[in-house]
Amino acid sequence: MTEIVNVVWQPSMLARDARVARLGQRPLCIWFTGLPAAGKTTLANALEHRLHRAGRCTYLLDGDNLRHGINRDLGFGETDRIENIRRVAEVARLMVDAGLIVLVALVSPYSAGRQKARELFPDGEFIEVFVNTPLEECERRDPKGMYAKARQGRLDQFTGIDSRYESPPHPEVSIDTSRMSVEECVDYLLERLPGYQAR
Repeated sequence: MTEIVNVVWQPSMLARDARVARLGQRPLCIWFTGLPAAGKTTLANALEHRLHRAGRCTYLLDGDNLRHGINRDLGFGETDRIENIRRVAEVARLMVDAGLIVLVALVSPYSAGRQKARELFPDGEFIEVFVNTPLEECERRDPKGMYAKARQGRLDQFTGIDSRYESPPHPEVSIDTSRMSVEECVDYLLERLPGYQAR
């Protein structure tokens, strides 16, 4: 990591508590991790919609979308994947500091990277959601045809095939989208987010 030299943190005149009070909600980072096609983005979208209906202020950071912008210079090797997680976590931290509920949908395959993301947030403000859908089901879905390409040797470093995924040992929530509908999954998630049940 590059050493920060001659740069001093500039404190804001507006306290974090004031921003949080204005929005009237508990800020959170809800981090969805899992294999490709596990259902991370689908669940994050559905949960955000439900929270929005309940009057919450949210934002969804989707891994694929971020690779069109802030992470467009990154590849899929281990070093770039680690940097991908770091950048997304830093953006999420700023948005949570603003008082938002931030939903992150990102494969984020490495435990160490997710732990570093967690450490950016105060206790209780980082909720790790392991979308624990079996590899066989993810391959069956294969909405972008990526698993097929990886199996044919046409796509290198694809998570779950020739690039490792490290399952979270102690996520706040673990959910298998092959066993429940999207609505059931969202209900399950809301039950585990105190104070965010739909009104």
